[in-house]
Amino acid sequence: MKSTKEQLVELLEKNSGKYISGNMIAESLGITRAAIWKNIKQLENEGYVIEAGTNKGYRLDPDSDVLTNKNVAGFLKNKKCTIEVFDQVSSTNTFLKEKAADLPDWHVVIAGSQSAGRGRTGRSFFSPKGSGVYLSVLLRPDVPITNSGHLTAAAAVAACRAIETCTDARPEIKWVNDVFVKGKKVCGILTEASVNFETGLPDWIVTGIGFNVYQPEQGFPEEIADVAGSITECRQKNLRARLAAAFIDNFFDICSSLPVEDLYKEYKRRCFIVGKAIYVLRGIERIPAMALDIDRDFGLKVRYENGKTEVLSAGEVSIRQ
Repeated sequence: MKSTKEQLVELLEKNSGKYISGNMIAESLGITRAAIWKNIKQLENEGYVIEAGTNKGYRLDPDSDVLTNKNVAGFLKNKKCTIEVFDQVSSTNTFLKEKAADLPDWHVVIAGSQSAGRGRTGRSFFSPKGSGVYLSVLLRPDVPITNSGHLTAAAAVAACRAIETCTDARPEIKWVNDVFVKGKKVCGILTEASVNFETGLPDWIVTGIGFNVYQPEQGFPEEIADVAGSITECRQKNLRARLAAAFIDNFFDICSSLPVEDLYKEYKRRCFIVGKAIYVLRGIERIPAMALDIDRDFGLKVRYENGKTEVLSAGEVSIRQ
């Protein structure tokens, strides 16, 4: 049996964009005005945008973008994954790492915000409420950890496909794990693992990704304002749920079926850094170089000003202006 809140959502969605009087809601659901107000507040806390008008009643914003288990599952084609959706967690990666032993392979945690989101090299990842979607996937691949670097590449390609499926944006990959739209970073990816040193195989791998879907209400923090951007400027109905589902579907398909060679070709085609003058960042050092190529293990081949070449398997680079 559906809860009062679920019935109220269905009634509002059925009349999306139109006001429904309190009397009509009370009669349809058999509840009091006080119960209507209580459930409306609960829905607003979950992210629903509901307008209340004097002598008009209540109206669901037709562009309401809400993250719930039901919404994401409704767009998810792959039924082999299990999902949990939260309004906020400290970090989706941390959540999965702490509970990995008790969770199944391909379990996905999705959040509307993070209180302690993390990026690479221990940096924080800006994860405000209402403007993004943040998720992590638990994997147990039967491959040595040295051969599992393609997971980050797979996540980057899956993110690009998801963005293209759900919006008109044209995403590109900046090696090694950032996705850009119109010259601004809109996605960051962090892959972490627990390794069994006796076998050389991972006990588990957690791949996390954060999407900057909309411009945050207060804007991006000053320290990242020049780099960070959003996928779209206009709110769209259920866009965050659709993005999350599209990413999961594409990530699963890439990891399960595509040969690594196909992934390599698509990753390289989408990567905009090849042929660019760059800086290789090492601590406070900014070493000038040219980005020459992406190798089969998704390493970045660079040539320094002294003529020496190197393949970077990890690290960070920036475009020279």
